[in-house]
Parts: sequence; C-alpha cells; structure tokens
Amino acid sequence: MDDVNESKQMVLLMGSALKKYRKENNMSLDDLAELTGVSKLTLGKIERGETNPTLAMIWKISKGISLPLLALFQTEDPVSVYRAGEGLRFSNDKKNWIIEPVFKSNGIEMCRAYLQPHSSYHPEGHHVNTTEIATVMTGSIEIQVNEEMYTLNQYDTISFRADCPHSYTNHTNSETVLHISLKYGF
Repeated sequence: MDDVNESKQMVLLMGSALKKYRKENNMSLDDLAELTGVSKLTLGKIERGETNPTLAMIWKISKGISLPLLALFQTEDPVSVYRAGEGLRFSNDKKNWIIEPVFKSNGIEMCRAYLQPHSSYHPEGHHVNTTEIATVMTGSIEIQVNEEMYTLNQYDTISFRADCPHSYTNHTNSETVLHISLKYGF
C-alpha cells in the first residue's frame, strides 16, 4: 500500500472512531470542540476524512476525550499483525519522529518509534497518570524527564510518568529505533 492510501486509511479510521465516540456520548461537534480544544470546523473535517491531522492534534483530541491514542484507530480484527515500516504511521511536523502502532489492549499501547539523526522530539505531556516505558532497540538516545537527563543505549529501558515534561534526543549519525509502551491511568 502506498503512502497516500495509508494516510487516507488513517484519516478515515480516525474520523470514523471520533464520530462514533461523539454519537455514543450524545455530543455535538461544539461539545467535542470545547472538550478537546480543537475547532468545530477541524473536527468536522477529521470526521469526514477531509484532513490529515498532525500528531500533536491527535494527542490533543485523545487527551481531551480521555481515550488512548490508538483507540482512535482501532479496528475490529481479532488478530492484527503490525509489520515494521508498513501500515499506520504518524509523524510530527518536522517528520523527524515517527511512530507505528504495534498493540493496544486494556489501557496499554505499544508502538515503534523512530528518531532521525541529530534531532529531538518534545511531546506534550500525555494523559494524567500515564506511564511511559521506552526501550532502545537500535542506536542510542538521550531522554530528559523533568530536568534530569538519561542516556540509553541498545536494549536499555526507562520508565517514567509521561504526564510530565519529557523529550527524546538523538545525537548520533544513525536513526534510533525505540519500542514504547504507554500504560494509561484511567
């Protein structure tokens, strides 16, 4: 599947999940806009599959409605295989941070993350009481949690409260690949 079709699939899945959530909770687009801080116009376009939201916007919506990020892209398949480099991929505006969903179950999400050489990613704080567990699969990375810096090399793992300020920095000449799990506290 090419990038255009994958992107369209992602937008349609999210739009469908968002509309389903809104209808199940008897909410108008105005209600959803107030809850998420995303404009009614943008939410309507997302629901209709007319726009491709940024990773920051997807996080904002996810936090606003207190749903795990991947719940916005959930399918009904009883068995799912997520191959590296295939399927849904999300990136930040700079395209230097890419995540691929791997698994979602019982308030836990797992994804692969790719951080490009000589770049940083500074996510907004995640949902309240969320724990993030990151394992370096290839490369090395510097992770800042609050004001403390941690250097992790291949197969090293860190666990921290993800609702606090944190960032990932790759100082190397190679892409760093991480396996990240999020455990939501709701």
